[in-house]
Amino acid sequence: MATVKTIPAGRSLVLDGVDWRTYSRLLHIFAERPSVRLTYDRGVLEIMSPLRSHERGAYLLGRFVDTLTDELGLAVEAGRSTTFRGRRKARGLEADNSYWIANEAKVRGKDRIDLRVDPPPDLAIEVDVTHSSLNRMAIYAALGVPEVWTLADSQLTFHLLKDETYAACGSLSFPGLVASDLMPFLALPPKMDDTAIVRQFRAWVRQRIAAGWQ
Repeated sequence: MATVKTIPAGRSLVLDGVDWRTYSRLLHIFAERPSVRLTYDRGVLEIMSPLRSHERGAYLLGRFVDTLTDELGLAVEAGRSTTFRGRRKARGLEADNSYWIANEAKVRGKDRIDLRVDPPPDLAIEVDVTHSSLNRMAIYAALGVPEVWTLADSQLTFHLLKDETYAACGSLSFPGLVASDLMPFLALPPKMDDTAIVRQFRAWVRQRIAAGWQ
């Protein structure tokens, strides 16, 4: 366990031959350490410590989702970086951000999510997905997450699940929204404070709504 504690930011440790019980115990051990992310795929466990740049991208995209649901009057339940796992699928991960929107009422007020009876989040956000040693998109697909936004190498893509695989497309949670709509706000100067960026995004959303959200 001491080796895990010394993983530098942006680096990962991959372990093979990890059974489900051990994975579950490690989730419990690291529950109070959001700086460490665990990804599990059929016996292979990746333990990663994200970079600061990773956290900022995830934060801004999360703020954009908050703004969209607020301005569009959509009910939302935020899962944030909740661990989603399925024992029968032998897979599990923590999203950078996750949300129930269409299925918000089905999980409202629940302290624990059990994918055997509860729906997966309607939307998950992944930053630096290509830097993981495991195929996180395949894990999302196995868990049935219908929409995933990925931000990798300064490129945002919306993925929709169809026939157990993802295809780049417009948003399902926010019909009419495409990834290129968000890129100008993600590309604003890094010295600009986050509140100012979100304020500009909110103004853009309101203009779209006033124009009939076209």
